[in-house]
Amino acid sequence: MPPLSRADQELLSAATDFIRSRYLENRHHIGAAVRGASGRIYLGLHLDTYVGRCSVCAEAVALGSALSAGETEIDAIVSVRHPRPKELHAEPRVVSPCGICREMLTDFAPRSEVIIARGEGLTRVPVSQLLPEKYRRAP
Repeated sequence: MPPLSRADQELLSAATDFIRSRYLENRHHIGAAVRGASGRIYLGLHLDTYVGRCSVCAEAVALGSALSAGETEIDAIVSVRHPRPKELHAEPRVVSPCGICREMLTDFAPRSEVIIARGEGLTRVPVSQLLPEKYRRAP
């Protein structure tokens, strides 16, 4: 597994620092960072709600920010989960996007790569590998 690039480490640090500063139990526990083709980083915060269907994932917020700012291509994305107070580990950890986010990313950022935990380390994988046999509309 090749090591993450300096740009990937910066993306990871941005997401980690962001969720550390914004974590609020039962409200915000995931932070995401998206890097556009311009090199600019956009952050997103998970919006947890009492009615789960109303919750918005951090990846969607970050991607929406990037697209709203004019990015037309997304290079990479990473999601970081902050532990809850009673959990054994105390440091935020990289998590893989949920199924809904995988669908969204393959729709809006099909050439992007996602930083995920694999084995004992982190790696970048094409978003298409996270959602094989994706449903496509008929032309």
